[in-house]
Amino acid sequence: MGTNRNEGEGNKTADRNYREATRKFVQSERGQEEMKHAGDVEGNEEQDIRRAEQEAKERAKEHDPEEVRDHSRPG
Repeated sequence: MGTNRNEGEGNKTADRNYREATRKFVQSERGQEEMKHAGDVEGNEEQDIRRAEQEAKERAKEHDPEEVRDHSRPG
């Protein structure tokens, strides 16, 4: 039946392999370069993002309570 075995909740082998591959990528030259540019937008993308955000806020029935919360008071 091969090496397919039940590892309980979650697949620990797949998790370990993913974490190792991710660590190697982050430490690689390409990974470092990608992280430098993470979140960069091009051309009119920023304008499009802001417009979409404004449209979403206008459609919202209520504002997020965190948006108007008085942070000087707990709770």
